[in-house]
Amino acid sequence: MEDVGLSCEAVPPDVDEDAIQASTPVALALARAEAKAAEVAARRLDALVIGADQVAFVGDEVFGKPSDPEDHLRRLRQLRSHPHSLVTGVVLIGPGVRRSFHELTRLTFREDLSDAELAAYVASGEGSGCAGGYRVEATGAWLIDRIEGDWYNIVGLPIRSLLRELRTLGWRLGTSDGR
Repeated sequence: MEDVGLSCEAVPPDVDEDAIQASTPVALALARAEAKAAEVAARRLDALVIGADQVAFVGDEVFGKPSDPEDHLRRLRQLRSHPHSLVTGVVLIGPGVRRSFHELTRLTFREDLSDAELAAYVASGEGSGCAGGYRVEATGAWLIDRIEGDWYNIVGLPIRSLLRELRTLGWRLGTSDGR
């Protein structure tokens, strides 16, 4: 956010993501983002709060954060053989504001990834806390063959879509409070 000229403060929400369920991956990402934004907004009444959540999926099967190294390797093996999607749900809550949107990006892993390469990636621990089990902005880039959609969405926040939404609220570049 600061790289694009917006002052911000990261405030961890007190939300149990795993307790939130929904009928589709998009609905799940939006429901989790809503819960996060609402929880923080209740503590920060004068702020514009941006809540986001990312879900990786193939069909209707959601690939959350790996639970352990074996689960991590199993998931990466599944993703190796299927194109998958990442959806980020974003919710903005603030004085007089309640908006939501989502961004969808499709990715394809390299077909020639060996089990040894996947095991080495898992052993690095890099993607263990990430939706889908990888971080494309780091050594996880070795896993990816093709990206269709917004790069920033893969990293975790669809910044171009967020800026477009902020502009509809009157925010502009070059002002101290974004307005």
